[in-house]
Amino acid sequence: MMEKTKQPKVPLTKAEKKIRAKAIFNRWKAWLYLLPALAILGLFTVWPIINTLRIAFSNGYQGMLEVNGETFTFGIENFKTAIEVSGFGNALGNTMLLTVITVPVSTMLALLIAVALNSIKPLRRLLQTIFFLPYVTNGIAIGMVFMAMFNMIAIGGKAQSLGIINGIITAFGGSPIDWVGPNSSKVANMAVLILYIVWNALPFKILVLLGGLQGVNKQYYDAARVDGASRWRIFWRITVPMLSPMIAYVVITGFIGGFKEYTSIVGIFGEEMGPYMHAHRLDTMVGLIYDSLNGNFEGEAAAASLILFLIIFAVTMINLYVSKKKVHY
Repeated sequence: MMEKTKQPKVPLTKAEKKIRAKAIFNRWKAWLYLLPALAILGLFTVWPIINTLRIAFSNGYQGMLEVNGETFTFGIENFKTAIEVSGFGNALGNTMLLTVITVPVSTMLALLIAVALNSIKPLRRLLQTIFFLPYVTNGIAIGMVFMAMFNMIAIGGKAQSLGIINGIITAFGGSPIDWVGPNSSKVANMAVLILYIVWNALPFKILVLLGGLQGVNKQYYDAARVDGASRWRIFWRITVPMLSPMIAYVVITGFIGGFKEYTSIVGIFGEEMGPYMHAHRLDTMVGLIYDSLNGNFEGEAAAASLILFLIIFAVTMINLYVSKKKVHY
């Protein structure tokens, strides 16, 4: 067999060296441009996640004790303590209840409103702007408005000052209801809270679904009308399947946002997370985490945040699994 002879390396010319150097520089230039963003992302996102994991698995962790030089053993005591806290069951139950009710209701209402907006031409832009306004309004401010709307001040067992909602009820001959006051029931509190969350969630969902509707091929609707299909049948057989990717998106993001609900409750009921001096609290998982932080129990707060993350992750995976079977791309 003939031996392969090695070809001698031809030295690069100056022009070729410049081209190669420029190619290497261009390859690294993109990373240089990304470096500030990556640094900020690592500092304010990646490191807090790593630190949360460290704190969650440090038994009995407290920030002030660590500052004084105390060390903590590795373990899961923070998770046990977080679950055994008296308000954990109430917070988890409230979070689940709010999410399970508000996400389907807001999604269906957003779909109906988006279809209605898409079918009209006069004042469409104005109506879109009106529906989108809550999305760019401060959540705490909206919560205070809702509190004023459902307010009722009673002195000596008689209503002295009524909000708009109770004013409407009394105008039709009904009795005013204590929706958010000290003597209000949890059912009344939940009703106000659910109404607020649904109303506040509509703008984003309407925007996404309306964008999807405007991209649907009109020939499907023309063919269905020629075949004599009813509006209801067109809605279920054409509109919903064609919008299924957008519906899946708003449902998944809705569940994620629902499990992180906190601002709406503070906006209506304040930091007490319920009527003043009331026996029950409308605490949520995020509210429980803030309570632990305010009490300098950072270990329990970190553990509760990881528990919440696992719940959100599990629900998201279930939604993604279901969407693979139901979504039509």
